[in-house]
Amino acid sequence: MNETFQSPTVVLELADVRKSFGAVQALRSGSLRVEAGSIHALIGENGAGKSTLVKIVAGVHRRDGGTFRFRGDDVDFGSTADSKGSGIAVIYQEPTLFPDLSVTENVFMGRMPLGAGRRIDRAAMHAEVEGLFERLGVHIDPRRPARGLSIADQQIIEIAKAISLDAALLVMDEPTAALSGVEVDRLFAVARSLRDEGRALVFISHRFDEVFDLCDTVTVMRDGAYIGTHQVAETTVPALVAEMVGREVGDLFPKTEAEIGDVVLSVEGLTSAGVFRDVSFDVRAGEIVALAGLVGAGRSEIARAVFGIDRYDSGTVRLDGRGVRPGRPSVAIKAGMAFVPEDRRQQGLVVDSSVAHNVAGVIRSRLSMLGLISTAAENRAVRPWASRLEVKTNALDMPATTMSGGNQQKVVIAKWLATEPRLLIIDEPTRGIDVGTKSEVHRLLSELAGQGLAVLMISSELPEVLGMADRVLVVCEGRITAELDRSEATPETVMAAATGTTPDRIHLEHDAEMVQEVTA
Repeated sequence: MNETFQSPTVVLELADVRKSFGAVQALRSGSLRVEAGSIHALIGENGAGKSTLVKIVAGVHRRDGGTFRFRGDDVDFGSTADSKGSGIAVIYQEPTLFPDLSVTENVFMGRMPLGAGRRIDRAAMHAEVEGLFERLGVHIDPRRPARGLSIADQQIIEIAKAISLDAALLVMDEPTAALSGVEVDRLFAVARSLRDEGRALVFISHRFDEVFDLCDTVTVMRDGAYIGTHQVAETTVPALVAEMVGREVGDLFPKTEAEIGDVVLSVEGLTSAGVFRDVSFDVRAGEIVALAGLVGAGRSEIARAVFGIDRYDSGTVRLDGRGVRPGRPSVAIKAGMAFVPEDRRQQGLVVDSSVAHNVAGVIRSRLSMLGLISTAAENRAVRPWASRLEVKTNALDMPATTMSGGNQQKVVIAKWLATEPRLLIIDEPTRGIDVGTKSEVHRLLSELAGQGLAVLMISSELPEVLGMADRVLVVCEGRITAELDRSEATPETVMAAATGTTPDRIHLEHDAEMVQEVTA
């Protein structure tokens, strides 16, 4: 993609952009062309270079080479302030507002208007923010503190800030990952209104149904390079997947039959006041059991209690017939449990530490001699697991923060598999990772079950639940409302139990979207 862009409607022009971090080439030839009054999707596997490209646009990194134009001018931002000042706003998956300041103060941070006596004109600020929210069609109290706002409302505040700065380009990086369906609909309505005002938007997502619902154009990246750009109306999911992965992707849910053995995990009468109650279930060797249900039903809280992160009021947890003391993760680990948390960056990784340090994190005591751990011993212990999970990194001493989301997830899984557990609890195993890595994670879970590992999986993706689980336990308002064998589990039966209704009242109006989501 070496052409010169001349169109006056083009807002952002990147061509053959290159960026390396030491020996790692994150971008070989990144290109993107975004026009005013359009929503442009940017897709690709984790590690394709999307985040690096966005960080160059945002002024976080400076490119090593290639063309970068904004509104027709050659630019080279040296800071995020330069990018923002030029009219670019980046809305991240998890915005970082000042929690103890009001909504209005967050919108006007660093540029509060002054009135008489050079005092901050709060009335004018509140009035402008109210006008912004009215324009966006949302209802948020400008005077309330930001603390306690949902992720969806925080993103709207970031968008309001961008509009108040008259941003010509908004980049939305995985904005829907933590949102409910209603919140996604509201965000999309806001995005469309911004497009209709003539602004340019870049939308990064792993969800094909969202790309086809919202976007006008889509650009595909692979292995740090531009692959192609298409009108969304003129392409298909299989065509985009083929460009993204550059190879045949096997069955996304490669579930193989495994010999089901004895009970490994037994949970009886587990209760935590106000969170979940009277939860009982078993997980056997070689079995993948899924906890399904709506967001907020109590699935993750049950898993955290089983592992000892959260305490519970009554009930018992046994592993291989032996009781596990509540509220003590160290005891659970010694008993043979492993826990891959939902939030890999905040709870699963030390992002500034190396891959080797992260993978060896839980088994460090086994590697020490006289209280010391040599790098050679650490690498020997880590290398087989990194190799088995095909962690794409040139060296084990690279910091985890430089890796893609998919590779970070593999590092977290490798860390826990290195403990050689009897039970693996894995919460949202493929959230925020690309189609190719999803298939790899699913294949790994199937292989582990085939080797006799008991797996308790929590997932909000119904296709993943139906595709990978031997049994499905449906949680609704803190109670298990259904236990379904693989042959009984259907979208209707799972959703009926998750919503407390009957299967014949469940009408899946988005079957086509679900088919696309299976490949997302």
